[in-house]
Parts: sequence; C-alpha cells; structure tokens
Amino acid sequence: MNSQLQTMRSITRKTRKSATSPERKGEVRGDRSLDPLGKSGNDFLFGLGVLFVIVSMTNFSLSTYLHNMPDTSGKPFFTVPAPVKRLFDKFPLTTYPANEIPQRSQSNGANQLFVFTDARGAREGRPSFNPQCLKWQAYLKFVGIGFEITSANNHASPTGALPFLIPSLPTDISNPIPSHRLQKWAIEQVHCEEEQQLNLRFEVYASLLDHRIRNAWLYMLYLDGENFDAVARRLYVDPATSNSLVRATLGHQLQQAARDELLKTSQYIDAADLEGDANGAFEALSTLLGEDEHFFGRPNPGLFDASVFAYTQLILDDTMGWKRNRLGQLLREHPNLVQHRERLLKFF
Repeated sequence: MNSQLQTMRSITRKTRKSATSPERKGEVRGDRSLDPLGKSGNDFLFGLGVLFVIVSMTNFSLSTYLHNMPDTSGKPFFTVPAPVKRLFDKFPLTTYPANEIPQRSQSNGANQLFVFTDARGAREGRPSFNPQCLKWQAYLKFVGIGFEITSANNHASPTGALPFLIPSLPTDISNPIPSHRLQKWAIEQVHCEEEQQLNLRFEVYASLLDHRIRNAWLYMLYLDGENFDAVARRLYVDPATSNSLVRATLGHQLQQAARDELLKTSQYIDAADLEGDANGAFEALSTLLGEDEHFFGRPNPGLFDASVFAYTQLILDDTMGWKRNRLGQLLREHPNLVQHRERLLKFF
C-alpha cells in the first residue's frame, strides 16, 4: 500500500511540474504565475482525478497497471480492467501544440496591447487591474502612442508574461514586443527621452516601488484571506477555468508563490512590517513629488509617473472591491500623491 501511495504522489508531482510555467520557484514578477495551467494541464489533472476514483473502486493498483501495460512481447499477466480502459479511451493523454501568437484585429491597423483585463475593460480601454500591465498601458498613453487593449493571459504571450504589444507596423506579427522592450520601442516611435539617463535618482526611487510597495501589495492581494477571495480569486482564478479542482489548485499556487517571494528577503512574513515599509516609501515619494504635477519636475508624465500610478490607481480604486485596504489608508495621508493619481486617471 505504501508503494502505491508513493507512486501516486510521484505522478502527481510530475504532473504539476509539467503543467506549470517553467519559472523559478516563487517567481511573481510580471505576474507570470497568475495563469499557470494551460488547457492540457487542466484536462490531465481532471482525467487523473477520475482515474484515481475508478482505480479505487476496482481495488486495482495504479502502480500495477502502469507496470503491466500490454505490449507485443506476449500476453500480459492479466488484462486491463474495462473501466480503466474506457477511461483512457475517453481521456487520451495528449500534448497540445503551442499557442499561436494572437492575431491583430483586422478591423483597423491599431497597435494592440495585450494585458490582464476583462471584456468590458478591453472594450472601454479601462486601466488594467494588474500593476505591471497598467504601468505600460499608462506609459504609452502618456507619451502619446495610440493603441487598443486586448484581454489576454500569460499563455498568450510569447515570453510567458504580460503585457506585450503587436505594433500596427510593420505588418509582421511574428515579433511581438515584450514589456522589457516597450520603452525602447516607444522612444523610437515618438522620440521621447529615456528618463533613467536624465535623472540619477530614477533607479533609487524606482526601488521603492519594486520592493517596498510591491511587497506590501503582494501581501494585501494574495495573503490577506478576505482580499484574496474578494479580489484576486475574482480577477485571476475564476476567469481561468470553471473546474473547481483546478481553481483550488491555482488559488493555492498563487498564494504560495506570494509567500515564497516575500520570504526571499525575510525569514518570516509580518504584515505590520510590510505596511510600515510601504508607508515609508509613500512618504519618500510624496517628498520627491512636492508641489510639482509630475515627478522630477517634468512638464509631462513619464515612465516613473506611470510606475507610481500603476500602484496608486489600484490601491485607491473602489471598484477593485478591497475588503481590507490598509495601503489605501496610508496613501491617503499624502494628498499630493492622491492628486497625482487623479490627474493621470484623466488620460483614460
């Protein structure tokens, strides 16, 4: 019996490993882990669950079955039970081909930006509910590049992460532009400046967003139980699949990925410490902005403004449905950051 259980656990581990995206443990950057199971992964987990039930009912060892498959060398020790054979006939284990790169809309020649959003958000061009996607969505708007929003998930991306853009020109769509190349592409289109080279403080303050604010965001969205059920599950888990088993698995993976990410820089996760770090970051950003309309005294909003807006918009957005929003309380203590968010929201 123990050997049977060990075999079952081994198969389950291998199945989960092959069904998830090939990424580092705990990786959440770019939200690549938000859609870890593809079509083949969902079908396989479902089929494996049904197989386990049938095998249990027939009192037939799964390990015995796997080691006694019929072959051409002669008659097997015994025949495969009919229920198991019918299961494999109904649920063949297949490998689906890789997803094709999404096609650009044929109705017009607009640039297509693929982000996390819902159907209404894509239709109306609303801000994405994902910070990484919203950062680049806002930046392209700020520099004056026109585009249309398309709802997508990580499996639709050639790099395995959103956002990415299919430009209107050239017509070759086989080379979409991933997020790490979007700024370079935008500069080539509209000849705007690269802020990182113009201001030495850019990287210093960007680290506040990438670490302190982002860590507090991960905790609030994924590890606060009420927020996870009200926000993350609704936005990321439920739209991915209707299968309750896969939903439960995906939800667990999201929360574990957030834990692993936070434990990279601390031996334990303390909500008060994370909120304190975020509050310090908000104070530093508020001081940096001062009475200016945009960061670093720019006449127009740029990439750093977009990076800040990607968090302040979602933290202060009542339509997100937060159950507990400590970050929102801390952010509202800095009126200039709130006003900065309101000004940039007018671009949408």
